[in-house]
Amino acid sequence: MALNTALSGINAAQSDLNVIANNISNANTTGFKGSRAEFKDIYAVTGLNLNSTAIGSGTRLQDVAQQFTQGDIETTNNSLDLAVSGNGFFTINNGNGVTYTRAGNFHQDNNGYVVTNSGARLQVYPPNGIGGFDGSTLTDLRLVTAQSSATATSKITMTSNLPSSATIPPTAPFNPTDATSYNQAQPVTVYDSQGGSHQATLYYVKTATNTWNANLYVDGQSAGTQPMTFDTSGKLATPASGNLTFTPVALGNGSNPLALTVNMTNTTQFGTDYAAGTIAQNGFEAGTLSKIDINNKGVVTAYYSNNQSTQIGQLAIANFANLQGLRQVGDTTWAASTDSGVPVMGTAGAGQFGTIQAGALESSNTSDTTAQLVNMIKAQRDYQANAQVLSTDNTLASALFTAVSR
Repeated sequence: MALNTALSGINAAQSDLNVIANNISNANTTGFKGSRAEFKDIYAVTGLNLNSTAIGSGTRLQDVAQQFTQGDIETTNNSLDLAVSGNGFFTINNGNGVTYTRAGNFHQDNNGYVVTNSGARLQVYPPNGIGGFDGSTLTDLRLVTAQSSATATSKITMTSNLPSSATIPPTAPFNPTDATSYNQAQPVTVYDSQGGSHQATLYYVKTATNTWNANLYVDGQSAGTQPMTFDTSGKLATPASGNLTFTPVALGNGSNPLALTVNMTNTTQFGTDYAAGTIAQNGFEAGTLSKIDINNKGVVTAYYSNNQSTQIGQLAIANFANLQGLRQVGDTTWAASTDSGVPVMGTAGAGQFGTIQAGALESSNTSDTTAQLVNMIKAQRDYQANAQVLSTDNTLASALFTAVSR
């Protein structure tokens, strides 16, 4: 019996060493969670009233329990390196179903998808079109399609001061090529529906006291003339809305005609000199993706070369009622099981979920190998002690056999 008991102890110590060896071998694996070997005693069934003299029959491996303690977070400055600080897992899809990971060393594949080293795609909640995200569905995070299309200019806002002391130009009618036929000119770059840039210029011509004409030209083509009048305090009186609406200009390049409205609400006519103020317009050229930013709530924002930005998704974070019930499937990923319960889905920083740290990775929670080495020494001593029991039992058995043979 002692032989079997010692053998069970050796097998248990060997299992313990195997678990520790796996922990140490993954000390540099991003997002790895170490395990702990847990054992159970073996006790023979005894007859009535014999429990007080019964001797155990050894030990056996009961469970290899995963340890989901937080690993150290190390900065990398790679925008697609992500770490969860606190509870939660990244949600990924490997094509065969959804799994979960703490390893945030993602990268972009040749199709623009953000993937793990094994090719599983990072899952996000897509934009819902009203400034938020659709938490009822998951989609792959893809960057290659996150392009910013061109937007044609439709509105220009100009602020300037036209001098009340200005005189009516000596040359009439107005001609944009003759500087003596207008008082001032204010240029601005505008964009067509294909993102092409064009030069628009607003020419101011004083026609009478407190009355001016605004003549708009785009690439040398006239968009018409609109009158402006000012009250005795120098504020714009007409148009009352402040908006000058001009005739659409056909640009001849295949884009839509450019229909422009110029808002002059804050334009004044004071006794000071002419002063051009702020100029703004709402069009922009097409842009290519220049960088990605992911905030601590997992919102993915794309920034483009045309100075525009858009939110393209929010990271889907999962948690479980029983982490020990997760089924480990390798590559530092886990799958849900009946023991773990269904995943509780949410977003970073909300409720039970931790926050996201971009440009950082969570290291293995076994990266400090000191504790693992101490455990290895203990397991080695257990192994040696049980081996000594085998040796001692063998010596006793040999002495007994020798005595009997005599």
